[in-house]
Amino acid sequence: MDEWVSKDMVAVEALEPDARLMLRVRDGDAASFALLLERHRAPVIRFVYRMVQNQAVAEELAQEAFLRVYRARARYEPTARFTTWLFRIAMHLALNSLRDQRYGKYYESLDEEAEDAASRQLADRRPTIEQKLLDRARLEEVRRAVAGLPDKQRAAVLMHKYEEMEYSQIARVLECSESAVKSLLFRAYETLRARLAHLA
Repeated sequence: MDEWVSKDMVAVEALEPDARLMLRVRDGDAASFALLLERHRAPVIRFVYRMVQNQAVAEELAQEAFLRVYRARARYEPTARFTTWLFRIAMHLALNSLRDQRYGKYYESLDEEAEDAASRQLADRRPTIEQKLLDRARLEEVRRAVAGLPDKQRAAVLMHKYEEMEYSQIARVLECSESAVKSLLFRAYETLRARLAHLA
């Protein structure tokens, strides 16, 4: 019996830290869930925000993602990286929200918010303001170009560029092959290069 316990403990120790924490959550350890939440909340909100382009919606969807993780704790098996599982949940929630008409009003207000921010910046006449505005305009153009990509291409780019995930992890999140991920990224980057050529 000791031999089996020992092998099981060795297997658990070989897992990534997040998977070990999630196994503790499965066993009823609320403190481990709090650690996972603290560690991954900000990256998930960032990822979802870049998908849906609204901070309030991103925070709400990130909260829902963690709620789903917690609800699924009893069924958790560490067959992939914890972040792969978490980002897959977050991505599906983000894609669903993009298709959900309840959030339509947020997208319509984006242009107004950007114009308001630019107007507030123009009132400040410090010497560096022009460069700041130019940088902001460039970032906004890049953001819009990324936001204009098809859903799966956008998700792949955000995970690859912003979250620095490997092809294999992106493939697991998107539930496709690594070659499909490379193809998605190739098409996405070609589109972005064409749309942003004037910034080069």
